[in-house]
Amino acid sequence: MSALIEVSGLNKFYGEKHALNNIEFTINKGEPIALVGPNGAGKTTLLSILCGYIKPCSGKVSVFGDEPGKRGNLSRLAALPQDAQLDPRFSIAKQLTFYAQLQGLTKSQAKLEAYRTLKLVGLEDSINSKPSTLSHGMRKRVTIAQALIGEPEIVILDEATAGLDPHNAREIRSLVAELSSQTTFILSSHDLSELERLCNRVLYLEDGCLQQHHTLTNSTDTQFITLRMAQQQDDLIPALNQLSQVTQVINTQDKEYLISFNINESEVALDVQILQLCHQNAWLYRQLINGKTLENQLFN
Repeated sequence: MSALIEVSGLNKFYGEKHALNNIEFTINKGEPIALVGPNGAGKTTLLSILCGYIKPCSGKVSVFGDEPGKRGNLSRLAALPQDAQLDPRFSIAKQLTFYAQLQGLTKSQAKLEAYRTLKLVGLEDSINSKPSTLSHGMRKRVTIAQALIGEPEIVILDEATAGLDPHNAREIRSLVAELSSQTTFILSSHDLSELERLCNRVLYLEDGCLQQHHTLTNSTDTQFITLRMAQQQDDLIPALNQLSQVTQVINTQDKEYLISFNINESEVALDVQILQLCHQNAWLYRQLINGKTLENQLFN
């Protein structure tokens, strides 16, 4: 399978600031990719280079086998910046139809495409509205519809659900999951729990360096369970350590515990033992996760 995106030895400087430092990774068609990192880590610079908005100082960047931004590939990659805005002067229909025509569709085809993408985000009834009549969340969903015009092979979404209420955020996550069989999404977000639900691979940038690039899996010899309690329990760690399969318990943050253990097929499954322990001691737990959370995989 040929790679959709290949990056090797990528460097970008802004004056003396080394914004991207020898970045290397490959993205093939498949599950959504999480792009994670603190503010100033280089995420926006990397996405801008992939889109062809800016050029690197050195290194190789290939998108669909060509340089980023090549005219013939413009309709194959779409990007939604976090601060994307709609023109308040024109209706949603006119704006989306215009964007579709820019991709080579006839006017009649473009109108149908505008309706199709608005229907994907649940806003087909607002097609003739102007942006000023829509809520912030609805305008955000319109910009996501814009990014989906022409069924691009790669879609880059920067903070796609920021500002959306929980229901609409869930709808967007469901849409990404539904379309992932034919579209490769690159998702940048500060909401690690959201990325964890959608992505199996993560690119973690820090100070311009790619600190981690891996598939989110656990090792085969040692397993992990994440336990979130309703309240802090001082005697929880000693009690967990009494379970024979447990090798380590770490209090990763308030009321959250990362439990590492070895599998023993002759014993009752550890998650069952933990639930029994909580029941016996009348401890209220909020969540038991088989494996590490994305946050723990990155920082613990």
